[in-house]
Amino acid sequence: MNAIIQEVRQVNETKKQAPVFAILTIDDPEGDFRGNRSNFADLIRTGQAMGFLVYVLTVKNLLLRRKSLWGYVYRFETKTWQKQQMPFPDIIYNRIPLREDEMQPEVRRKIKACRRLTKVSLFNPSFFNKWQLFKWLRSSKTTKPFIPATKKLVSVSGLRRLILKHSYLYLKPESGKAGKGIMTVKLLGGKPLPYRLKIQEDKTSSTYSCSSLQKLWARIQKESGGVAYIAQQGIQLASVDDRRFDLRALVQKNRNGNWELTGLGARMAGTSSITTHVPRGGRIDDPEKLLTYSFGQVEAHKLLQKTRVAALLIAKQIERASGQRLGEMSMDLGVDSSGNLWFFEANSKPMKFDEPHIRQKSLERIFQYGAYLNRKKAKRAGGV
Repeated sequence: MNAIIQEVRQVNETKKQAPVFAILTIDDPEGDFRGNRSNFADLIRTGQAMGFLVYVLTVKNLLLRRKSLWGYVYRFETKTWQKQQMPFPDIIYNRIPLREDEMQPEVRRKIKACRRLTKVSLFNPSFFNKWQLFKWLRSSKTTKPFIPATKKLVSVSGLRRLILKHSYLYLKPESGKAGKGIMTVKLLGGKPLPYRLKIQEDKTSSTYSCSSLQKLWARIQKESGGVAYIAQQGIQLASVDDRRFDLRALVQKNRNGNWELTGLGARMAGTSSITTHVPRGGRIDDPEKLLTYSFGQVEAHKLLQKTRVAALLIAKQIERASGQRLGEMSMDLGVDSSGNLWFFEANSKPMKFDEPHIRQKSLERIFQYGAYLNRKKAKRAGGV
């Protein structure tokens, strides 16, 4: 017991010199925590180098009235995680890995309570809902031009109206992630089986041809399993060697609390994949190279500049409309064969970017924004 008291004193002493940054995740049934541990270790390494005290905190151990909490620290010399008492955080970075975990009543209650606390700054409080995202972005004249026609998929009559207007559609789960559950529908006029449904599987896709809209609807209902879906105008993306590509932007708040583009990557679709996601057969590539191949050097430069501007406009509008404190988001953007720019998705829990220059900058920016939040909090409290 004396050893624990001594350790609490030591970490509280550390707090006087360093802002305390907690990475929030969910408890594991085995007794510790869930989440991407290599990402957490990278965050701890970067935060320590930038003068922070960083640890992993589970929702269960987030006790709002305590001065010290049980958290997990990474021992780089032994490559092991160790549970120990840590000071209550100044900043909480939400990395709860799964939507269903975040929807648990106790988790939602804790996050809501944190957002009301003045002694802690929590950012990125929840996953985005696709339908909500498109509503937010359509409501602003600056972001509306980037949004494909999007409707909730609730009835066969609604599907009929949309497919008569747009003969190529994407069907996406409202709460989907990493391309899971995505389908496409094409209307091929003059064919005995005019409706073609393509369903994304792990790294390939399967195709069904239907003679009527009713049969198509029945198949969609079977595949969706009752999950809420949106239907979206299909965009004919620019391609290289018959492989479509899109752009991945990572936008984060900087040391002044302003949105900046941390990096822009490109993903090429797998040969038989609906999506460009790497786990589903996609490939990482260079955006400037792909755009130059498709549109020429001058137009590629203009498109890259337009993408950078659009990504920041979209991030600002999402934050404004959501009413949440956000510090980062990734987004999928596409350029069609005519050179028009489109927004497809944003993620409030970005996965690791594989491009090394983007990856390192993204880790540092998390703590630059953390330092900004800490200064802002100290100012409110009457500090320096």
